Amino acid sequence: MKVHLSLSVLLLVSFAFCQSAGGPTRKVITGKAAFADYTEQKPGIFRKITVADLPEPFATSSVDNGPDVVERPSGAMPQTLPGFQVQLYSSNLQTPRLIRTSPNGDLFVAESYAGQIKVLRGLNADGTAQKTEVFAKGLHQPFGIAFYPLGPNPQWVYIGNTDSVVRFPYQNGDLKARGNQQVIVAELPGGGRLRGGGHWTRDIAFSKDGKKMYVSVGSRSNNDDTDNNPAELHRADVLEYNPDGSGFRIYAYGIRNAVGIAVQPETGQLWGSVNERDELGDNLVPDYITHIQDGGFYGWPWFYMGGHQDPKHKGKHAELKNKVITPDVLLQPHFASLEMVFYEGKQFPTEYHGDIFAAEHGSWNRKRRTGYEVIRVPLKNGRAAGEYEDFLTGFVTPEGRVWGRPVGVAVGNDGALYVSDDGSNSIWRVSYTGTSAKSK
Repeated sequence: MKVHLSLSVLLLVSFAFCQSAGGPTRKVITGKAAFADYTEQKPGIFRKITVADLPEPFATSSVDNGPDVVERPSGAMPQTLPGFQVQLYSSNLQTPRLIRTSPNGDLFVAESYAGQIKVLRGLNADGTAQKTEVFAKGLHQPFGIAFYPLGPNPQWVYIGNTDSVVRFPYQNGDLKARGNQQVIVAELPGGGRLRGGGHWTRDIAFSKDGKKMYVSVGSRSNNDDTDNNPAELHRADVLEYNPDGSGFRIYAYGIRNAVGIAVQPETGQLWGSVNERDELGDNLVPDYITHIQDGGFYGWPWFYMGGHQDPKHKGKHAELKNKVITPDVLLQPHFASLEMVFYEGKQFPTEYHGDIFAAEHGSWNRKRRTGYEVIRVPLKNGRAAGEYEDFLTGFVTPEGRVWGRPVGVAVGNDGALYVSDDGSNSIWRVSYTGTSAKSK
């Protein structure tokens, strides 16, 4: 009882009042109370973590507490806000990861471990997909998907394998690739499916003017010194190319693992959803969502969160300390923040327009699990104020058993939000009904 009372008091005194993107003020949990586990994640709760809230390294021990994913219990559904409805759009997929909406409205799905891309089309009366086809197979851990040129009539689908970027000829409506793949980038730093390191996903995005292609490459390790580890060459970076694969340069660096990258439609600014390092304690280091600055350094491996020295690298690269960019939005440490998308649909209320939705895959390195949800990051004039909102939760049972793990998010041409879940091998559809929240 004393513990619960203390937490309640702490929450009461740790609210701030912030202006939303749409205007009205709202309560935001701040300070140390903003750190949360799955039992505290509820749709509609806002949190804001700042660098001032961070504990010292090793304030708690490093814990190996990965989820042992169970079958979705009968009747279990993701939960969201009043006015929204959750439907099961597709099931029995093969570990669905990133999802992207094509200009004509088809949903492309990376089944990374199966080495293939699927296409889901249409909407039945019950909210499920009308048709599913395999677009391409024989790929090497595909993840990123992008259509090029930008606009309503792309000619190519670009795919980010773990060690290359390839493209397939494409016209709107194609359910199968109409030709063989072309290799655009032959040698990306590849590899790894190690927990705590060896990041293998490669996301792709094109600049607003279509002249540049960005590719995110995560680190090989948790926090090895890149001065002494040649395997980290051109990793923990966002790389830039011309669309034909020429013109390589490092766009931004010190970003441990930007699993998801996206270009803000109105401003053309590149943003990323980033997994930070593990093994420094329950509440270090926050994952984050941030704009990614051309030439920017985000700290990894020597620093984190704006100049905090990693204890493993004490005294290293002091000349870089003041160059570290502090991310825009600090998330729960070990959240495993994966894909992100800007909401440009017309179905949700206007206050959601332009905001970020991001999938939080869930922790393994925290005593009390956190993540396993989709969050919303409000933006105002293209900028984040540092807070985020729990939007889609319920992927963990009250007893702590994990059945769902969000990975990808995409906005359909119908304005609904689609969420891939590699725990239950499903895709969920979240639509706005204007009535009380529903799940089907």
